[in-house]
Formats: sequence, C-alpha cells, structure tokens
Amino acid sequence: MLYMKNKVSKEIAVLRDISSAIVRERNMRTLLDVIIGILDRQMGMLRGTITLLDGDELRIEASARKLNAEERALGRYRIGEGITGHVAKTGKAEVVLDVRKDRRFLNKTKTRATDEPLSFICVPLIHLGQVIGTLSVDRLIDDGDTLDADLALLETVANITADAASVCREERAEREMLKEENLKLRNMISGTPGTMIGQCREMRAVYEQIRQVAPTEATVLIRGESGTGKELVAAAIQKLSNRRDRPFVVLNCAALPEALVESELFGHEKGAFTDARERRIGRAEAADGGTLFLDEIGDLSVSTQVKLLRFLQERTFSRIGSNDVIRSNVRFIAATSRNLEDLMAKKLFREDLYYRLSVFPISLPRLAKREDDIVLLAQHFLNRINAKYGKNVARISGPAMNAMLAYKWPGNVRELENCIERAVLMAKDDCIRTYNLPAALQTTEFQDDEFMPDESMTLDQRLAAAERRILEDALRRHSGNRSAAGRELGVSPRMMNYRLNRVGL
Repeated sequence: MLYMKNKVSKEIAVLRDISSAIVRERNMRTLLDVIIGILDRQMGMLRGTITLLDGDELRIEASARKLNAEERALGRYRIGEGITGHVAKTGKAEVVLDVRKDRRFLNKTKTRATDEPLSFICVPLIHLGQVIGTLSVDRLIDDGDTLDADLALLETVANITADAASVCREERAEREMLKEENLKLRNMISGTPGTMIGQCREMRAVYEQIRQVAPTEATVLIRGESGTGKELVAAAIQKLSNRRDRPFVVLNCAALPEALVESELFGHEKGAFTDARERRIGRAEAADGGTLFLDEIGDLSVSTQVKLLRFLQERTFSRIGSNDVIRSNVRFIAATSRNLEDLMAKKLFREDLYYRLSVFPISLPRLAKREDDIVLLAQHFLNRINAKYGKNVARISGPAMNAMLAYKWPGNVRELENCIERAVLMAKDDCIRTYNLPAALQTTEFQDDEFMPDESMTLDQRLAAAERRILEDALRRHSGNRSAAGRELGVSPRMMNYRLNRVGL
C-alpha cells in the first residue's frame, strides 16, 4: 500500500514537473529532452525516446541516451515497421513484457544488449486527431500491474506534450524548407565557376531581393555598372523561378546594330528586307514559356522601344514583314548600365516603358564598394584560372592583395577577373606579387619585390622580416583567421598570438 502511495506521489510530481517545463521552456526541442529526462530520473524509465513523423517515416527527435549521428541515422522507422512503426500506424499503445521474446522489437539503434531483461512501452503522440509521433521507454522486467500503471502515466504525458511535439515537428519542417531554399540560392551565388561570389552587406541585400522576386512573375530591372554581374543575377532569378526548366533566352541590345535589334527580338518573314532569305524566329518567340533577358536595354532605339512596350503590356508582337499577331508567355528581365533617368530627360528613353520595366528594380554595387569581397573574388578567380591553364599558383602576396584592395576597379568584377588571369600567366612561382599585376595597380606604396634584405640588417632582423612575410601571407589566405593560419603553419594559438605580436601584426 505504501509502495502504491509513493508511486502515485511520484507520478503526480512527474506530471507537475512536465507541466511546469511546458509553461517555462520556449525551445520545443529542449522541452522534449527535458520531458525524457524527467521520466528517466524520477520514474526510472530507461532509454526514453520521442520520435516524430517525417513524411512516411519516424525519426528520433529526443532521447534520454545521447545518440551519435550513426545511431540517429539507424533509428528511423517506416510506418508499420517494428513496434514503434506499428503504434504510429494504428494509433494504439503497445506493451511488450519481454523484448527478447518479441520478434517485432528491432533494436535499430543497437543501444540495448541482446540478453538484457527489458519490457518496452510505446504510446502514440496524437495532435488534432492525427498521429504525429511516438513516446517510448524501457523498463526492467517487473510485474504487469507496474507496467499498466506506467502505460497510463505515459499516455497522460503523451497527451500533454503532443502540442509541444507538434510545434517541434513544424519547426523541423520549416528548418528543412529554409535549408532547401538556402541551398538553392547558395548553388547560384557561391562557390562554383560562373556564379556569384560575395558576402558583403550590399550583396547579401541583393541575394535577399533575388530570393523574394524569383518565385513571382514580376518584371525585374537590374541596374549596375558594366562588369558588376547583371547577367548572373538574371540567371539566378531564372534558376530559382517556377520557369527554371523552360528556356532562358538572352539578347544583348548593345551588341547589335540598331537595324538588327528588332529582327533579333521579334523575328522576320522571308523577303521582309534585302537579306531576309528565310523566315526567322525572334528571341521573344523562342522564349515562350520561359524567361527573356534583355541586357543593356538603355541602348534600344525609340522606335524599338514602342514595340517592346506593346509586347510588355500585351505579350503579343508581329514579325517584321507580317501582320500576324503572335502571343508569347514570357517572364521579362531587363538590365542596363546607363542612367535611364538622364535618357528620359533627353527624350531618348520612353517614360512609359521605364515604369513598365521598374516593377522590381535591383541595383548592383560597384566593386569598389565591395572591399570585403575582393579577397573572395580574387581567390575564386585564382582557382578557376589555375584549372583553365593547368597552373599551380597557390596564393596572392600581402602587398599584392593590398594593392588590389586600394584600387578603385572602374571595370568592376570583370576587370578583377582579367587582372587575376594576367597575374597567373605572369607569375614565375606559386605566388602572385605586385609586379605581376597590371601597371594601373603598381604603385610605390605597395612594393612586393622578392625579399632582398638590406646588407646592414642583422640575422635576427632578416629572420623577423621573413617571418612577418610568412605570417602575413598565411593570414591573408585564411581571411584574417588566426587559428586557421596557425594550423596551416603548425603553430599553437598561444604561440601564433605571440609571434604576431612580436612582428607587429
């Protein structure tokens, strides 16, 4: 009798502590760990585990035993698989008196000894009438009355924690969705050749704008100086859009004579003009169902602007030499390096077209405003050009990088890429130095001759100068990260700090 009173008191204390934790704890994943811990400490329920439904399988969300990554990966159950999967399928609790005698018990995480005398209790987590997961515990084999009492307690705990488990499940789904979106964007804006590089505040704002506008059908106007990467932004928008698997058609309006732009854009019929020997499909028609990107749209003649305006408004056009109206369903993206407001003031750009284009403007910063990204871009181009020419130039010297950081880059990212390509071809060893850079970057402020010590320098002074150069280059390669630079050089963090202070870095 006394035992039963003590057990009831413990159960009341458990429910009180769990209720308090639910009120107090705001992090749902932490809350589930707290609940499992209370059952373990206060009721002696071993290996408490909460699984949550993820698609068509159950994944471990919280466990009294800290599982490693391999054990967590093993601890997945399909609906209907094993006892846990069966509980999730039926929505009914299961009690196994001896796991050694029940073939349904799978012990997937391999955390139990095969000869361990254990009972197993598993109850469903039900939220709004739907099974969203399970709560399970082990018990040392005892009499059935104790297991029945434990089952009743676990069912009560499951009922009061189901809401928290549901929130945790929703948070996990949201995290996965955000990871997927972030991965899609990262695939476009980092790492691989031909994509965008940069982590400065201005570029992060551009990435956010890309993420916002890509899933919509809004017309986008990309503005920025020549060489800032406008076509890369257009490609990123297209690849993150619902039209990613449809045509992406590009027309550079500045690359063609004025007389040919309209023909390239809208196409022509055979005999429409002297050299029109056959019918030609225009870019607007070729992009049907996909995305049409017009680069340097500020260079269009006023007469072509009129026809483009009609196309933007109605998504219809006619080939040159034909009266037939053609409809084309395209997502429209435009870009320009020119000041459209000045062109409008001079009557060289139509105001109504301007407002049609400026539904969602994106402005790209000059490279001179992206000083933090110059190191990243330079290293990216260095890797790509090494692969292109089969070279093995591993680094850029400190003075050479300082010269690039101080330069204004009127040609923006394109000029930086050309600069690195020239420097790689000029380099005589595994390092780019200031004298490998174009003349515009070579100033007396940043000298990078091979280390030639003054004859008056002592041995200690020469060694200190050489050490400083080595430390500078290591820090530059690791973007100022002392620990990473120290690991490369085989130096402990304490010794790295000592050496940096000694040489005045």
